[in-house]
Amino acid sequence: MPDTPDRPVPQPGILEIAPYVPGRSDTPAGVKLVKLSANESPLGASPRAIEAYKALADRLYVYPEGSSRELRTALGEVHGIPPERIVCGFGSDDILHLLAQVYLGAGDQAVMSQYGFNVYPIITRGASAEIIMAPETDYRADIGNILRAVTPRTKVVFLANPNNPTGTYLSKAEVERLHAGLRPDILFVLDSAYAEYVTADDYSVGIDLVDRAQNVVMVRTFSKMGIAGERVGWMYGPEHVVDAINRIRGPFNVSLSGQAAAAAAARDTAFTARLREHNARWREWLTASLSGNAIRVPPSQGNFILALFEDAATSRAAFTALRDKGLMVREMHGYGIPEGLRISIGLEEHMRAVVEVLEAFGAPGGR
Repeated sequence: MPDTPDRPVPQPGILEIAPYVPGRSDTPAGVKLVKLSANESPLGASPRAIEAYKALADRLYVYPEGSSRELRTALGEVHGIPPERIVCGFGSDDILHLLAQVYLGAGDQAVMSQYGFNVYPIITRGASAEIIMAPETDYRADIGNILRAVTPRTKVVFLANPNNPTGTYLSKAEVERLHAGLRPDILFVLDSAYAEYVTADDYSVGIDLVDRAQNVVMVRTFSKMGIAGERVGWMYGPEHVVDAINRIRGPFNVSLSGQAAAAAAARDTAFTARLREHNARWREWLTASLSGNAIRVPPSQGNFILALFEDAATSRAAFTALRDKGLMVREMHGYGIPEGLRISIGLEEHMRAVVEVLEAFGAPGGR
């Protein structure tokens, strides 16, 4: 008999995956934590979402509706899209995992930009496929490099737009040019997780592209809109993709409270507008306040900025100085940017405190 292992063995490639590491939340003893490491809503949740969540306290014993019908209806109303072409999930990560499981396998390849969301490699390798990194140009996705990375084995292209952790984005025309260069059998996953915070006039969330093409899906999340704790995401795609995903999707993959809170948050467009306005104001202020000879901040369209220091040692010292004051930001070693810190947009006092600490690292100070 052939030799057999003495315990169960994971599928090839699984143990090569670097696990996703969330932002740290530890501060020195006695120092109050200000969490600027997870890109959460600085204004909390929509009051309407909170009310919907609380209203379900006496129904926790009930299974949620299996298809998230009410949430899909709300999304359809707000975005002007057919609810039957929406799939909801346990955060957008759930949707991304399902897409990889359905469209990738052994011998296949997926392409992403160099500093793209680091869940893409995890789900690709988890599907026994290979991830191909396309070099970026100045911390921005490069369409030419992405298209040159495509091979006959490519089955999926992931694009976060705006991108996490750089904050940079591609315009509507650029996204359409990228899509036009892809074979029709390649699934183009347009991850618009930060769409609610974009203020650029030439940006598109991708709904129109999904409507015109049979190989494009748009993925979104409620985590940046104030209900990260409920883990709700969604996808808009062609009918054939929706059908395939629904065949393996868990029947109760969005909780009762998550569906209700997300539906209320989607319909509370006034609160979303407040979030966007607050974020735009303090994103612009923080960028201007930190930008200088020793700190560089690429223009961001997310609810965070990426502060780039002279080297990894300076970045580490800046992280420690901020942490000592209770200001927890995100180190970027896992993204291959050891000289960078990602800083979520928070309340005014938090932004001013960050600038005050970073004055010693080259920042000219707030105005």
